[in-house]
Amino acid sequence: MKVKICGITNTEDAIMCESSGAHALGFIFYKGSKRYISPEAAYDIIQSLSPFTMKVGVFVNELPETINKTALTAKLNAIQLHSEEPPDTINSILLPVIKSFRVDDNFDYGILKNYPNIFYLLDAYSKSEYGGTGNTFNWAKIPNNYKNKIILAGGVSIDNLEEIYTKIKPAAIDLSSSLESEPGKKDKQKVNEFFNKLSELRREAC
Repeated sequence: MKVKICGITNTEDAIMCESSGAHALGFIFYKGSKRYISPEAAYDIIQSLSPFTMKVGVFVNELPETINKTALTAKLNAIQLHSEEPPDTINSILLPVIKSFRVDDNFDYGILKNYPNIFYLLDAYSKSEYGGTGNTFNWAKIPNNYKNKIILAGGVSIDNLEEIYTKIKPAAIDLSSSLESEPGKKDKQKVNEFFNKLSELRREAC
């Protein structure tokens, strides 16, 4: 199970999360987010990271040409679409795509089949925010045939990590607010405790 930490806004946090064990880091290019970062600032951070760490750009209802330009400027490896983007949008994006879906009790998982050959990030639905709320949804409803392509987000934390690792078993998890001291600032102690717990679970599973 891979780990993506989203909402990176500074080099110190990026290096700390990477060295702790994060496989991917997320940079939010949606100006309505409390964790927004400019493409130029993201580029400066990315220059300090390992080439083996995935750098993911998060976009909300953005034009493909703007996404591609930002990806080139910031030197991203992948794109995360975090709103109601139609399947055709993916065909115009030059990097691998993660499509986010905001899930509530009425969410129709059948919509995933309209987005083939990508990974799906499932987050809790919120009327006011596109992610980073710290809220969960009913993970038990995730169809088993999709779990190897699911990135689980929404309220993922050290408190439910064992349930996710042993029962839900997604391909990856995405964290942001549960590892922060404030929006956009990661907490070193929380990050260390989380990865220590994950290492413990991995050892027990061997």
